[in-house]
Amino acid sequence: MKIRGSGIKQFHVCAGIKPCRERANPYQIVLGIIPAAGRGIRIQPLGCSKELLPVGFREGAEGQRPKAVSEYLIERMLRAGADRLCFVIGPEKTDMVRYYARHPLGEKIFYRLQPEPLGLCDAIFRAAPLAWEREPVLIGLPDTLWWPEDLYARAIRPTPHLITFPSSHPEDFDAVESDGEGRVMRIEVKKPGARGRRIWGAITLPGHKLHKCRRFWLEHGGREAYLGDLWNRWMEAGQAISCDQAGETYMDVGTLEGYHEALSELKSQPGHVFRPAQENQPEALPAAS
Repeated sequence: MKIRGSGIKQFHVCAGIKPCRERANPYQIVLGIIPAAGRGIRIQPLGCSKELLPVGFREGAEGQRPKAVSEYLIERMLRAGADRLCFVIGPEKTDMVRYYARHPLGEKIFYRLQPEPLGLCDAIFRAAPLAWEREPVLIGLPDTLWWPEDLYARAIRPTPHLITFPSSHPEDFDAVESDGEGRVMRIEVKKPGARGRRIWGAITLPGHKLHKCRRFWLEHGGREAYLGDLWNRWMEAGQAISCDQAGETYMDVGTLEGYHEALSELKSQPGHVFRPAQENQPEALPAAS
């Protein structure tokens, strides 16, 4: 049977998702986009992709298993209603496919390929065509840990929205300057002496805004690699970006310092299943065929 209509509509029909037309989001779906194509050069050498670094444990039918750092982001997206999770990966990230193929949440995960490491903007926009116009889209970095866990659920907005966190080293990230009333004024991208003391660590936006931002990026040559640079030009063109200051703790596990910090933080979390770092070995992955 031939299915007419847009590619995203065909995706929903083939997936068996039935529309509910009286709702603002007719398919009642939420897309999570997880850019994971980076090579992790700050923490190399590793025996696995940095997104699979074991941080703590999870409980499963077979007992305790090491928990990859990217699983924390997945949990936070699921808490906000995400029903599809798109990892954007590079050609060398086959270990991630193997890992999540065996994961209890594997049926919710699919992949887009970024053949060359062309930056965060390129990675995110490779997944943009899969977003429904009116659905919420959640974007996060899979080598980070942050709290509180329900920030995505509290951050759904009609415009691009940045969830910000305090940082003692904002020059290593995208520091956010706001007007104090939830409007972003400027983003300082990895700038020494950054005036903003809060950094963005996660993003929400409607699907149609993601599509519009992608067109804006392409119309100007797709030259920005950093998302902060694109947001600045977006705001200069008269587009709004909102932010909040609800984030309390943010750790970049893509560095050795951040990895140790994450292990210490999880050890202090009440009720968290944790074992000493030397026991945190990843599950054996099947050999590549």
